[in-house]
Amino acid sequence: MSEIKEKLRHEKNEEENDVTEEAAAEETAKNAEAGAEETEKNAEAAEADAEKPEADKADDEVAKLKEQLMRNMAEYDNYRKRTAKEKAEMMPDITARVVSDFLPVLDNLERALAADCSDESYKKGVQMIYDSFMETLDKLGVEKVPAEDFDPSMHQAVQQVQSDDHESGKIVNVFQNGYRIGTKVIRFAMVSVAQ
Repeated sequence: MSEIKEKLRHEKNEEENDVTEEAAAEETAKNAEAGAEETEKNAEAAEADAEKPEADKADDEVAKLKEQLMRNMAEYDNYRKRTAKEKAEMMPDITARVVSDFLPVLDNLERALAADCSDESYKKGVQMIYDSFMETLDKLGVEKVPAEDFDPSMHQAVQQVQSDDHESGKIVNVFQNGYRIGTKVIRFAMVSVAQ
C-alpha cells in the first residue's frame, strides 16, 4: 500500500509538474510575445526618435535661417531709408555750394542786361542766356530773396537812407540779389534800407 501511495504521489507530482511546465511554457510564450511586441514598439520608438531629432534639427535650422533672413531684410531696409534721408538732407547743401560758385556769372549777366547797348540782337542773346540760367536755377529749387521788407535773416543792410517814398524798414535799393533754396540762404541780398 505504501507503494501504491507512493506511485500515486509520484503520478500526482508528475501531473503537477506537467501542468506547471505547461503553465510555465504558456507563460514563457506569453512573455516572449510580450517581449517581442515591446521590442518592436521600442524599435519603432527608437526609429521615430532618431527621425524626430533630425526633423527637429532641420526645423530649427530653417527657423534660424528665416530669422536671419528677416533681420538682414530689416537691416537693408533701414540702410536704404537712412541713405535716402542722408541724400535728401545733403542735396540742398550740395546745390547751394555749386550755385554759389555760379552767382558771380549771374551777376555779370544782370550787369550786361542793365548796360546800354545799341545792338538789339546782342542784348536779346544776353537776355536769352539770363533766362536760361534763371530757368535752370528754378529747376534746382533756387529762388531770389524777396526785396520788399528788410529781414536780417535774408538781407544784409549796407546802407540806411532817408526816404520820403518808403516807410521805415522797407528796402529802398538792391545792390546785389540774394538767393535761397527753401529756407536756406545761399547768398544774402545786399540792400539799402529806409530809416
